[in-house]
Amino acid sequence: MTISWGIIGCGDVNETKSGPAFGNVSNSKLIGVMRRNSAKAKDFSERHNVPCWYDNADDLIANPDINAIYIATPPKYHEEYALQAIAAGKNVYVEKPMSTTLAACERMAAAAATKGVKLVVAHYRRQLPMYLGVKKMLEEGVIGAVRYVRLTILQPIKPTLIANSETYWRVDPSLAGGGLFYDLAPHQLDLVYHFFGKPQQYYGFARNQACEYAAEDIVTGVMLLENNVFFNGIWCFSVAEGLQNDLFEIEGAKGRISFHLYGHEATVYKDGKEQILTYQHPKFVQQPMIEQVVQYFLGKADNPCPAQDAIESMKIMESFVYGG
Repeated sequence: MTISWGIIGCGDVNETKSGPAFGNVSNSKLIGVMRRNSAKAKDFSERHNVPCWYDNADDLIANPDINAIYIATPPKYHEEYALQAIAAGKNVYVEKPMSTTLAACERMAAAAATKGVKLVVAHYRRQLPMYLGVKKMLEEGVIGAVRYVRLTILQPIKPTLIANSETYWRVDPSLAGGGLFYDLAPHQLDLVYHFFGKPQQYYGFARNQACEYAAEDIVTGVMLLENNVFFNGIWCFSVAEGLQNDLFEIEGAKGRISFHLYGHEATVYKDGKEQILTYQHPKFVQQPMIEQVVQYFLGKADNPCPAQDAIESMKIMESFVYGG
């Protein structure tokens, strides 16, 4: 059996992170792409040798040769397209954040469960070499019992790490659910969940300090994780140019692991020594995740990121943004 994909939303994320990977994976092929701008949909299909292109999601979902749908639109449309694909009996791989609200995420999960359709959320960092390496070190107790986790995301008002788009929709709450916190934090909070398990308690605050757009631009939150591990996070999207940072630090009883979320090196401090571990990530960073998704859709592996995991991240995000 082959997983034959249709993509809804073929913008910059597809160009740089995921789109071509669907044809690079065994038992997987890309059949069709959809974008409301027909010229751009056609251009994407021609450049990537995709047989079919559409400017209407209904037509793509109705294609009988397509048995799986990847949704890579702004989050506002995730629920609508996921429910359509689920109703058609097609398995779904949806971008993060899973949707704009917790309620929408829960509706998507419930629909998939009712219909018996498989649903995966694209927290692809779980399958990248650096994060697999960090998780292995934690499981092996390299730095001893974990004491606390600190996450620092500092970026200028228009950070370069954000994928290009025709409009700056990532700071439009009507399309994104919130600001850049809603765009970046899902991956980061999912790593916390993936490394340390379901948080026991959490609370946070959010404000719009710079007033450059309608969404929050600073968020802070604390969590009590399993085994009495503490978490403290800060996301600020209005710092001065040149002062940006994206650091994830894990403090243990015997040492520390730290890494930059947009890098490929992890640093281990232990016994007075520093070791830098370098990892090679693939050209299309979602490819390892897509490989696991294909295996899951074929019934040969477990779900690499169930909807419930993404729902837990959304609960935390809403608590941080609306809690204080």
